[in-house]
Amino acid sequence: MVKQQADVVIIGAGIVGTAIARELSRYSVSVIVCDQGADVASGTTKANSGILHSGIDAAPGTLKAKLNVRGFALYQKMHAELGLDIKFTGSLIAATCREEIAALEELAMRGRRNGVAGDIRILSRAELAAKEPGLSPAIPAALWVEAAGIVCPYGAAMAFARNAIRNGAAFLPDCKVQKVVSEAGRVVGLETTRGFIKCRYVVNAAGLWADDVSRSCGDDSFVIRPRKGEYILFDKSVGNLVNTVVFPTPGRVTKGILVAPTTHGNYFVGPNAQDTLDKGDLATTREGLEEIVSGARKLIPSLPLAGAITQFAGLRAVADGGDFIIRPSDKVFGLFHAAGIQSPGLTAAPAIAEMMVELLAEAGLPLTPKQCFDPVEPRPKRFRELSYQERDELIRANPLYGRIICRCEQVTEGEIVDAIREQCGARTLDGVKRRTRAGMGRCQGGFCSPRVAAILARELNMPLAAICKDGAGSALFIGKYSGNEVHEHV
Repeated sequence: MVKQQADVVIIGAGIVGTAIARELSRYSVSVIVCDQGADVASGTTKANSGILHSGIDAAPGTLKAKLNVRGFALYQKMHAELGLDIKFTGSLIAATCREEIAALEELAMRGRRNGVAGDIRILSRAELAAKEPGLSPAIPAALWVEAAGIVCPYGAAMAFARNAIRNGAAFLPDCKVQKVVSEAGRVVGLETTRGFIKCRYVVNAAGLWADDVSRSCGDDSFVIRPRKGEYILFDKSVGNLVNTVVFPTPGRVTKGILVAPTTHGNYFVGPNAQDTLDKGDLATTREGLEEIVSGARKLIPSLPLAGAITQFAGLRAVADGGDFIIRPSDKVFGLFHAAGIQSPGLTAAPAIAEMMVELLAEAGLPLTPKQCFDPVEPRPKRFRELSYQERDELIRANPLYGRIICRCEQVTEGEIVDAIREQCGARTLDGVKRRTRAGMGRCQGGFCSPRVAAILARELNMPLAAICKDGAGSALFIGKYSGNEVHEHV
């Protein structure tokens, strides 16, 4: 029995899948985004560096180079359109010794070949001291790249998803694809844990599991290997650690262990690069954390480790061949791959979306522009950013905004309720955290988590014991628990 039906089904609700959904929602086609997770951005997108790369180090002629530069330009346009958390900080690529200055000169030439806009030049030791006072005095020079910045990655994915849904797309969480179904060499649908979905076109943006999706219909043309990166996040109280994104001179495998600000005022160091066979390995290790501390101290010697508030790991989807895989399947008509989207995939996502829509059109998907398409997505209210007068007006209209739930990040009950009730709203503790920052402060949810869980239970009309941290298998409570112990205080 057909559970759902659409012209196009996108597998994966990360930054790439949601960007493609938003781009397709410009046209009169029906679109479903399904994800095995409980929320948008529940995979690689939720745990990465959040860097808008310039495209300076991608090999000329590759998809990475082309789509990185185009994607950065699109983010500049979408910044205001979707209310994204972006800061165009620029970046520095530091030479840790004089021998690496030649590599910086090569990177500068490569950036110009790739079409990177803005100022690209090598800064002297004196110029570096003025721009980044905390930078190691042993660094003789660094390459300044104006066209770079930072973005909230899961915030961007949620903005893409909200706008796509408001323009007609649908989202199915907790929907794991078991098989791409074809007849006579053409896609006819998907077998999923939520039933059969009938469709004519499938976009495989399944991240780490993209090769598994592909193999389910006999296409074994690529392999995805996970590469783990660990991070340390610092409290806002550490002060002005760096002004820009600071990279080391890149190595053969990765861009290296960097030091960077976030759009919310924190700082982080990482990631390292550790190949693994386990697509679920998100554990941090003593050895890994020591590696990133050692690497970061080569850039910023006075690393304030006492200000660290959490550590985490993310997994990148590394494809054999090294470049993005964005193409139709050569085995099944109607199946399209957006796979192997490691760095600079976050930056390239809007450009990947444009390319995917072009491929779908070439394959026969009719694309009639919607007259009613609205590209603007209002930015969610953030109590901590409002003036005292604006706060007073908001509280008078809705008293829930007068109650602070997360003291570290000054998040109100009104904001949490909005996050739950919105299009594609939060259903888990981490879903609320990613939308509002409740639980992302110094105490990491130690005070506010029980109250957020109680608000979720109340708004979703669910038992408190059914509320999860981040989807299936992450229950917050064990055994019989009525929730009255928390409810009576909320």
